[in-house]
Amino acid sequence: MVYRRGKRKTWWYRFMVAGRIIHESAKTTSKKDARKAEKARRKELADHPPAPASAILFKDAASGWLESRQGLVAHNTLRIGRMRLKKLLPEFEKAKLGEITAQDISAYQHRRLEGGAQPRTINMDVTVLRQILKANKCWKLEGDVHPLKERKGIGKALSPDEETRLLAECRKACSGHDSAVYPVAVIALNTAMRSDEIKNLRWEQVDFCKRVLVVEKSKTAAGEGRPIPLNQSALAALIEWAERFPRRQPEHYVFPACECRKVDPTRPSKSWRTAWRNAVKRAGLRIRFHDLRHTAITKLAEAGAPEQTIMAIAGHISRQMLEHYSHIRMEAKRKALNAIDCNQTCNQVAVVGGGDADKPLKGLVRLAGFEPATCCSGGNRSIHLSYRRPLRRSVRQADGAVKRCAILCGRNSAAGA
Repeated sequence: MVYRRGKRKTWWYRFMVAGRIIHESAKTTSKKDARKAEKARRKELADHPPAPASAILFKDAASGWLESRQGLVAHNTLRIGRMRLKKLLPEFEKAKLGEITAQDISAYQHRRLEGGAQPRTINMDVTVLRQILKANKCWKLEGDVHPLKERKGIGKALSPDEETRLLAECRKACSGHDSAVYPVAVIALNTAMRSDEIKNLRWEQVDFCKRVLVVEKSKTAAGEGRPIPLNQSALAALIEWAERFPRRQPEHYVFPACECRKVDPTRPSKSWRTAWRNAVKRAGLRIRFHDLRHTAITKLAEAGAPEQTIMAIAGHISRQMLEHYSHIRMEAKRKALNAIDCNQTCNQVAVVGGGDADKPLKGLVRLAGFEPATCCSGGNRSIHLSYRRPLRRSVRQADGAVKRCAILCGRNSAAGA
């Protein structure tokens, strides 16, 4: 049947297919067109019966999806899902799962871009939308929905001057229990810990005698339970912060929640966003808190720490992720190239006898692939030969060059004796 409803007098149709009620708008104010729409819809459902879950509203499916993930995924993953749904629900709240098309998702992507959202954020939104549709067997858009191209190298490493200015401003903001931005920044710069790892840190995880802290909850499996040695800066910041809590217990959080100047050590701090943004603004910088992790890993790489050591400290599980976080700065690159330039003359091969005596040796290397080894102490040629891959030359020419080289090496050995 068709009927008219609402102030706009829009016609709707209602009928039953396979025991399920189809109740949809004809999106027209004409009764004749409404009947045509109902007939077309009946034919469509007869030819292609929809999945049983396709009639579920997106808001109901999203609620069920979140509940089903409780206890199966990390708390941070659930938090990210809730954050993404805050943007998705206003757009798809009243849409049925079976009615969401690739065009709808593409239009959503464009609207978010125009609103100033970054491609990475929009792709996370679409990922959550896809997971909800897949959980209800309604994802049939594979190949029709394309992710946006994300920017590479968003993270950056602070220069020593920027780091000094930032810590100076964070120190000024640290004037109460609710201003933990200074010790938090120092710990992030000297341990490469993530924001959530710092928030969930308890006093029982910090050993002041051994100067070590242990990360319990982490984003990755490789990061959980990893011990991190505390250098002098991180240790001093933690000791200074601990003096503010003389009645602290091992199970209390290092950075407790604080609301209306009331500290609750049994709950972790939710955020220090306001204090952080103010400090960054006063320092004249445009950085994220996560860039402190980039800075710590970059400093470790520039100091020559082995990759396995850096991965153990940072909690990485792949070299690819390590390369994503390591930003070798221009000054370090310049020093490395200057070191090559200074040592270039030291690495040149000195040939005993001088003059044109090295010509047969060059011919030998070129023809046969044999290269006289270099003495590390004096830079003189040794009588021993090391093998390199031969080039494309005749064997006879190579044999002749070997004989000439043997004679020359014998003369040099006699002269040295």
